[in-house]
Amino acid sequence: MLCWSISAIKLSCHSYPSHAIPSRAMPCSLAGGKRDTDLILPINSSLSVTLHQDQLKTTTTAAASRDFTEDRLWLNGKEADVGHPRVQACLREVRRLARKRRGGGEDAAALSLSYKIHIASENNFPTAAGLASSAAGYACLVSALARLYGLEEELSEVARRGSGSACRSMFGGFVQWQRGERPDGTDSLALQVAPETHWPELRVLVLVVSGEKKPVGSTAGMQTSVETSPLLKHRAEVVVPERLAQMMQHIRDRDFEGFGQLAMRDSNQFHATCLDTFPPIFYLTDVSRHIIALAHRYNAHHGHTKVAYSFDAGPNAVIFALTDTVAEFVEVVRRSFPPATNGDQFVRGMPVGSAVLPPELVAAVLTEPVPGAVQYILHTKPGPGPQLVDDPSQHLLGPDGLPRSRA
Repeated sequence: MLCWSISAIKLSCHSYPSHAIPSRAMPCSLAGGKRDTDLILPINSSLSVTLHQDQLKTTTTAAASRDFTEDRLWLNGKEADVGHPRVQACLREVRRLARKRRGGGEDAAALSLSYKIHIASENNFPTAAGLASSAAGYACLVSALARLYGLEEELSEVARRGSGSACRSMFGGFVQWQRGERPDGTDSLALQVAPETHWPELRVLVLVVSGEKKPVGSTAGMQTSVETSPLLKHRAEVVVPERLAQMMQHIRDRDFEGFGQLAMRDSNQFHATCLDTFPPIFYLTDVSRHIIALAHRYNAHHGHTKVAYSFDAGPNAVIFALTDTVAEFVEVVRRSFPPATNGDQFVRGMPVGSAVLPPELVAAVLTEPVPGAVQYILHTKPGPGPQLVDDPSQHLLGPDGLPRSRA
């Protein structure tokens, strides 16, 4: 059996690699829908930042063996439908590229393309809750399969076949998904705008409001918006191209004021298109709106943009800030949404220092607290793309090709 394990954004018995993929946050110009739902081609280009896999990641292990009788898939420890069209699209495309690389024949030293595949994948963050679990998952799947079959070419187009946003999770740092123009989608690819090391002071706080699966999935919601929202059409054709160019310049200049303002405006407009959809889509909750108002009061008190929010298709907030702001804003959030029972686990991920809030800030920013409304805060930063997991003990499949039992 040959097995690979990949971790990121976030691969028995010749070798055993595993891949992990990080999750990603969306600072500007969310892909507002698809012009081709089969090839997953967007109506506009978009931009995101890949988050560090030390805090948010998907880990996927892929194995192939002559002893396997069928392709199988496990997600978060439970067997899932390996026949899902998007999973099959990724499998077909990777196998096609492997066959093409071998000139249409079988290389005796290479893994047989006739072998069945076992795949296990796990997220260390909420799934289907607006934190890019599908993007991380499909990017991880494609990275693991590519390693398994010895592919080294550009693979963001393949990852896009599983989840559009997955093409961005194939790279670290700040990544653009180019809309492309060709009907076959071969120019709808991801391109790194800047590496994860470009802006060392940038930090990300994920405020987890709910880990529950959202009632309207991203794909179904966006397609309904494409079909019914005039605002989305205007956004894709007029607003996004200009904002995308502006955002890339703010990133290159490390201009947090411009970056933050545009991130918030674009998040707001994305959710405006959700309301303009018919019937309307409600991804934000009352707690989400409390967080938005809190961020604006905090910035107003300081007289400039210190924190910036962005919400994907879900209620959980992604807050951008610089290192010198993190401790104070975390304390503001803690005071605004006091943890109910997990005080020692309320802040997770990278360490956060303590902060004493000045009385004038408390008076200007804090309102009536809402206990337990934010489940926890995850502190992270921009991170790299797919990473190989070399430690066999971290692989999700055992020597028998079945999921390992986790204590």
